[in-house]
Formats: sequence, C-alpha cells, structure tokens
Amino acid sequence: MMGRRTRSSLLLTFTLIVSFSSLTCPSFSASTDAFVFGGCTQQKYVHDSPFESNLNSLLTSLVNSATYSSYNKYTIMGSSPQDVVYGLYQCRGDLSMPDCATCVARAVSQLSVLCAQTCGGALQLQGCYVKYDNTTFLGVEDKTVVLKKCGPSVGYKTDAMNLRDAVLGGMARTGGAYRVGGSGDVQGVAQCVGDLSAGECQDCLSEAIMRLRSDCGTADYGDMFLAKCYARYTTGGPRAYTKSHSDKSTNDGEKTFAIIIGLLAGVALLIIFLIFLRKVFGGNGK
Repeated sequence: MMGRRTRSSLLLTFTLIVSFSSLTCPSFSASTDAFVFGGCTQQKYVHDSPFESNLNSLLTSLVNSATYSSYNKYTIMGSSPQDVVYGLYQCRGDLSMPDCATCVARAVSQLSVLCAQTCGGALQLQGCYVKYDNTTFLGVEDKTVVLKKCGPSVGYKTDAMNLRDAVLGGMARTGGAYRVGGSGDVQGVAQCVGDLSAGECQDCLSEAIMRLRSDCGTADYGDMFLAKCYARYTTGGPRAYTKSHSDKSTNDGEKTFAIIIGLLAGVALLIIFLIFLRKVFGGNGK
C-alpha cells in the first residue's frame, strides 16, 4: 500500500510552504495559533484504510492529551508494519494548559487539511508544534534546518550586537528544554522537542544558536528552526510585541494558511474537472 518515503520529500514540501510564510514578522507574543511553517510528505495513504483509522486515533490522542500535558508522544500500532503511525505535539513552555490545548487542537485541524491523505505531516504554530509520520522519528535527534528567517540588518552596532550575543550565549548555557533570555531591548527564546534527552537537547540548541548568530549576522531579529529544536531573538524589545504588531503577525499567518488552502482546493477542483471532461468525451467516443 505504501512505500517508505525519504526525508528529502518532506523537506521539499517544507520549502514550498515556508516560502509563503517568509513575509510574516516574528512576535513571541503573537497569537499562539499564528502560522509559522508546515510540510507534508508526498506519500499518500488509501482512504478508509487501517492506516487512516490509526492516524485519526493518533490525532485524537494528541488533542486530548494537550488538555493536561504540554508535551506527549504516541505510537499507534497496526496489524501490519505499514499501518503503524507515530506522532507528537509540543507546546511552547510558557503557555497555560488551556492555551496549549487550544493551540494543539487548531494545529491538528489545520494539519488535517494541509496534509490531507498524506502519510506524514508537520505544522509549527507560534504556540505549538505537531508532527506525525509512518516512519519513526520519536527520540531521534535531527538538526536539519527546516526554517531560517533573518530580519533586515541594522548595521554593526557594538552595544546591540554584544547584548544579542550575551542573550544567545546565556540561552546556550542554560539548562532545560525551554529557555528564555533578555537584556535591554534584546529578547530570546529557545526550546527542544520533548522526546530528546537532556544531552541531545543541549546539542540541538547549541547548533541552532550557533547558526542563528552566524547566519543572521547583524539582523534585528532571527528565527532558526531545526527539526527538533528552535532558537529566536529580536532586538526590538517590548516595543516589538505591542498589540498592533501581534495582530499583524496573526493576520499574516491566517492569510498565509488561507492562501495554502486556496491553492490546494484549486488543484483538487482542476483534477475533478479534468476527470469529468475525460468521462464526457470518453462516453461520446464510444
């Protein structure tokens, strides 16, 4: 029914969808369900198959679990290896349980549309991350760059860059899966997915912070999302997170998702129309 997919297929889809969202400015205090990035595997499953039933069970478990835990992972076994599905969710470390539950429910709902009938998918919102696949990824460290965004350069301002480097350095040295830092107008946040060990989390965040510092240079903000962790900073201070800025980020994220769904719907309608024409002309040719 289903062949194993390669990592490249997921990353290719990530690249396509992230290209739409690259216009969205970061805001740590933006609506928790604002779109950041998403991607799907190219491999499809058969409708009404055991895999689809297991996937629905997995997604329901993720939503239910998010009402009492900020992270969880599941493996839904099947009668054959092809029917097994793996999944997890991770909420941002500062979210309350009600906000976590709302974010995961929204992510699962969007993922079901974005990655309809695909064997793997992932979605990052501002407040949470959800991923499922038919190939196990649970407990596997992965430092592949999924999304990198750097703001415009502010030039090398010694004081600002020193503060930025100090905040990033502090987060790199701080323990824990969720880390925040701030000094003056500089704010930073970093987090690992909960299935990593403490050592793997440290390794992943060190990589993300190193790449963020080197790749974004003198940018006024930067986001570095690896497959199992992320690090972000802004030099805008509290002024960057006013309600007007937050609303803009939320609206941009919703517009991004609407564009993606519109494109998918358009492709589906085109396919249905072509099948209809084929049946009409095929019938006339008999």
